[in-house]
Formats: sequence, C-alpha cells, structure tokens
Amino acid sequence: MSETYSLNPEFLWGGAIAAHQAEGAWDKDGKGVSIADVLTAGAHNQPREITDGVIDGKNYPNHHGIYFYDTYEKDLELMAEMGFKAFRTSIAWTRIFPNGDETEPNEAGLVFYDKMFDKMLELGIEPVITLQHFEMPYHLVTEYGGWTNRKLIDFFVHYAETVFKRYKDKVKYWITFNEISNQANQAEPGAMADFLIWTDSGLKFEKSATVEERTAAMYQAGHNELVASARVVKLGHQINPDFQIGAMLNVAPIYPATPSPKDMMAALKARQMRDWFSDVHIRGKYPTDITKLLERKGWRTDVTEQDFIDLEEGTVDYLSMSYYNSFVIKAKDGREPSIDDPTTMEARANQYIPASDWGWAIDPDGLRYTLNELNDLYPELPIMIVENGFGAYDDLVELEDTKTVHDPYRIDYLREHIRAVEKAIAIDGVNVFGYLSWGPIDIVSAGTGEMKKRYGYIYVDLDDEGNGSGKRYRKDSFNWYQKVIQSHGEDLD
Repeated sequence: MSETYSLNPEFLWGGAIAAHQAEGAWDKDGKGVSIADVLTAGAHNQPREITDGVIDGKNYPNHHGIYFYDTYEKDLELMAEMGFKAFRTSIAWTRIFPNGDETEPNEAGLVFYDKMFDKMLELGIEPVITLQHFEMPYHLVTEYGGWTNRKLIDFFVHYAETVFKRYKDKVKYWITFNEISNQANQAEPGAMADFLIWTDSGLKFEKSATVEERTAAMYQAGHNELVASARVVKLGHQINPDFQIGAMLNVAPIYPATPSPKDMMAALKARQMRDWFSDVHIRGKYPTDITKLLERKGWRTDVTEQDFIDLEEGTVDYLSMSYYNSFVIKAKDGREPSIDDPTTMEARANQYIPASDWGWAIDPDGLRYTLNELNDLYPELPIMIVENGFGAYDDLVELEDTKTVHDPYRIDYLREHIRAVEKAIAIDGVNVFGYLSWGPIDIVSAGTGEMKKRYGYIYVDLDDEGNGSGKRYRKDSFNWYQKVIQSHGEDLD
C-alpha cells in the first residue's frame, strides 16, 4: 500500500459544478439568455455549434442540465452525506441581470441563490462561488461585442457588487472568472479555439479572421477581464474584509517533447503565453515578455493609466485551479519558438502515459509537478484545487433495491491525483487548502454538451437529449470519497 497522509481537519474537501451545466430552467423566473444557452449538443470529435440566438429544433442541453434548479436541496443533501466541507458552483449572471446592462437586479434570481446558500450552510457546506463561469449574458455579445468592449467592465462590477452585498454574510470564498487562461492560444482557428474564446470572452469571429486578428482581440478581452477582476477584488474587500477572492486558471504542466534546446524553448514560450493571466491576477502587473510582445505587435490598444493602478490594487487572495491533464510541446518544423507566432509550436501525444476515452492525458504526477511549479512562481500563495475529475462512460447496474455504477476507473484516477496533492502538501510544502473534484454529480459536459461523459459520484438518469427519470443513484465512488473525507485523506484504498 502506498504512503498516504492525513490532512488538516480544516482542509476543504468537496466538489464543483457550474450553474449552466446543472441548473436548467434557462428561461424561468426572469432569467435571460446566456452564451451557454446558444451552444448546441456535440460529442467526442463533434464540436458544439454556437448559434445566432436560440433556434427552434436545435438541441441545447444547457436548457435542462440536470434540473438542479428544482433538485438542489436533495442533491446537496447527498453531498453532505459524503461529508463535503465545501461546494463550488456559479451564479448565473443572467438570473441576476438578464441582459447584463440593467440597473436593477432580478429579485427572483437573487432569492434562488439565497435559498441555495442557506441550504448549503444548514448542511455545513462552505459555498465557493464563481461570478462568471462560461455564462455571461448573450445580450452583452450582440449589443456590445463581448469582452473587447470596455463597457463590460462596469457591467461586471455592478453585477459583482450586487451579489457581494446580498450574500456578504453567506459566502466567504469567491472566484471572479473561470479558467480565464483557456483562450490564450488562438494560433489554430477551429472548433476548440472558437469554443474557448466564446466561453471565456463572448467573442465569435468570421471564418476570414486571421490568427493575428483573433489574438489581438484575445489580449484586449483578457485585459478588460483582468481589470474587471481587480476592481471586483478591491470592492469585495471593502464590502466584507473577510471575503477571500481568488483567480481561477486551467493549469497543466507543459513538457518539452525532447531535451533539444528548441523544444525546451517551445515549452517555455507556451507557458509564457498562458501564465501572464496568473501573473497579472497575483502580482498586479504584466510580465515583461508579454509587455514587450504587445509593444511589438500593437495589440491591446484600449487601455488607461487607471487600469494599471487597478491591477496593482486588486490582486487576488488565492489561486484556484483546474487540473485534468498535461501537454507535450515541440518546436514545429525546427523553427524558432516565439510567442509572436504560436504556430511555431505544436502539441504532441505523450507516449509515457495513458489517455481517457476523450483523449485527455492521465497524469497524476503532473498535478504534483504543477503545484510545485506554482509554488515556485508564487511562493506560499494559498491554492485551492476547484476542478479535477475523470469523464467516462458509466453503466448503470441493478442492485437488489436500487441501482449503482461500478466505477473503479474513476476511483483509480482520483486516488492517484489526491495522493499527488497530499505529497505536494506534506513533502513539498505547497499551501493547498482545498480539493473540490469536478463534478460530484453527473452534469452536462461543457466541452461536448454530452451527459454520457460522466464525472460524478452520483449518477443522474438522463441521456444526451435530456430524457430519463432524472433519478439519482450513488456510484461505488460515492462511498469511496465519503471514506476519503472521513479519514482526512488518509484512507485512499
């Protein structure tokens, strides 16, 4: 049996979902249309379509999710049964401001989250709440052009101020933008790049758009989001000094394909293209490599001196992160790797590790590596892992009086990743204070729109079209994670 560790009893064990993937009720109680509501269903190797508005006859899985809007009480009770200390979800911005630019909020939306947070606190579960998780108002795209427009900074701050004041005595942990760094690489226009910049920034390009045009738009949108985040952090601390407000990035190790100097440089440059988001969030200023890039290329033209003051005054309290896989990068065709031209680099499969059915590298050692790397970059910064999980096909099987899923593959994946986290804490001294696995209950996959790509400890009897009983069943991993939490992470078998 491999060595395990007992973590601090205050360690935040739990799970994480997003409102748009679970709640459904997409047009109920005054909710407006979000950018997730115009994403059709897809599948592995079949991209989701971004439609111009909601079109009759298309399958929009986020419209129903898992009906969490109506079932959250019983679902939270199942999570409490596992022993959850914390649960991450998001506020659907369009429940509070249906179009995003209103002056007055929608009271029905505020009441819904009042009830949800009250239920969580009643069960002893700490809310960890994301403000924008791939679900900004669609109206802010059609009317203002998405996050390249500086007006969205004020709209976001107004939204954040509204929910901060409403829930200042119910929510301590906040996250501004989910996986803000997803959009970093626009070098290969296509379905995935389109999806990432749509869900991060509400940007949709014509097919004729060049890589340079897409990249320039990304840097402007990213800047506006970072300024909005910084202003929100500063404002939140004024509303409640006890707030802990974090950044959230999709972080993964980027390995060089070989020890050759050019491949080593490719891995370094790929990291620089991504890490500036965390640098600005945490240090309050742009790294010099990105500053020089923007000077050379003339990108990110719409800035003010106040922006840079705001960035320095609004640094985050902690870093939250998702971790699913790792990447291997090679210098393409022997060219000199450059952040000016990301086409000089290409991703390769890692021959040393297995992959999931969706082609994601399974690399628990990479999680420990990443945590160490982050600790080197940002010494002693508190880190919360708010997404880590294994999407897989699950078979529901009959038991004597119920149903279940035998999912040793999920347990194996989570066991080794939790073990990596424990080593990073106990051996390497990394300040990780929470582990919230993705998604503790089956939800609609963000990337593919499928239900069949299941992550949960709790099986939800719904198919990709939203058909089924909707009943919830405990998988084998449910009991396993319950035991992990009860033992403070010591019992991983």
